[in-house]
Amino acid sequence: MENRVIIGGQWGDEGKGKVVDALSEGVDRVIRFQGGANAGHTIYIGQKKHVLHLIPSGILRPGVKCLLGGGMVIDPWSLRDEILSLEQQGVEVRDQLHISGTAQLLMPYHKRLDELKEERLKRKCIGTTGRGIGPAYLDKIQRTGIRMGDLLLPPENLERKCIEKILSANEMLSEFYQADPLPSRVLAEELVDLARFIAPMVVDPYRELRPVREGRETVLFEGAQGTLLDIDHGTYPFVTSSNSTIGGVLTGTGLPPRALGEINGIFKAYLTRVGNGPFPTELLGDEGENLREAGGEFGATTGRARRCGWFDLLAGRYAVDTNGISGVILTKLDVLDGFPTVKVATGYDLDGEALDTFPCLSGVLSRCRPVYREFPGWEKPTSACRDLQELPAAARKYLEFLEEQLGALIVGVSVGRERDQMIWTPTGVTT
Repeated sequence: MENRVIIGGQWGDEGKGKVVDALSEGVDRVIRFQGGANAGHTIYIGQKKHVLHLIPSGILRPGVKCLLGGGMVIDPWSLRDEILSLEQQGVEVRDQLHISGTAQLLMPYHKRLDELKEERLKRKCIGTTGRGIGPAYLDKIQRTGIRMGDLLLPPENLERKCIEKILSANEMLSEFYQADPLPSRVLAEELVDLARFIAPMVVDPYRELRPVREGRETVLFEGAQGTLLDIDHGTYPFVTSSNSTIGGVLTGTGLPPRALGEINGIFKAYLTRVGNGPFPTELLGDEGENLREAGGEFGATTGRARRCGWFDLLAGRYAVDTNGISGVILTKLDVLDGFPTVKVATGYDLDGEALDTFPCLSGVLSRCRPVYREFPGWEKPTSACRDLQELPAAARKYLEFLEEQLGALIVGVSVGRERDQMIWTPTGVTT
């Protein structure tokens, strides 16, 4: 098998977890390369529901090695709880999971600083998950963070380092936010205990990934969030704190470009967004609520209701071009089964000017109004379809239009939450 990258093509929540689970059969490794516990991948296997936040979806495939890459920020408390929860469900984790020693630790003070900053910003807040992701990446860039490799230190050294970091954070909590300090010694002792649990899984990523670099192992790269949330290329400042586009794969793993292989962009058949920021095709009122309920659009990590809207071709083409996407996988087509009309934004109106490209600046995007093309709905169930020809004709026409306009083959279509509810179309939907 060829190596493959899974990239979110929208504002995250596109169904990457299910796709990674489906494609991880037969690969040697699945590598998560960026983000932290702000991601939520929900996977259904039979009647079992698995919600993953840090651990790659490939962990549900026996024998597949999984790596948390160096581009991640990892909350060790959350990681331990996620491992134990999966093991209680009968999933073998610790023999399959490896953690890059170059990944950053996300500490309790990062979460507290995240919450306090959002509270202070009030209506101008970004709408983060409150998981401490931004402050953890800030420490990384300031070169003041703790790395996963530090968990291999002698306990007394790790405890001392942890206390120093917490005391420093407490100064900011008290002086800038007038907030109560965190218990440094208690948290340091907890981290030492966590280190005993986690340290056996910590690896040197350069050595660990040598078989991938040499072409002796195949890998599936699992992204978190989506293109429009990328810190550099997304709708700044309403973005995440990492590179969720293709460049993040390289910096988050240390692997060369030749290791990437095929690049698959995951898109919903419509569009959702969590948190604040511009969203031209957002549906408000009953129409948006109907789409939210039909799609079960509530965050796996936060439980927050997602904002919903119609598919945006300008944003989609931007994602395809930015990432070099060679194949699109469209998810949740079945959610549109009950709609008499389906719309696609084919352009924007910007203060009377017609736009046919996606504006990268949020101040511009917030003034854009969508120009729609309407399609008749198919109003027939698609969840039992396993072949393109089994889809209603109107659904096929919708897919054909998206494929033509996106400029990339649609190589897969998801029509339900189960593993087998997939239609694979490796040569596209128009052939």
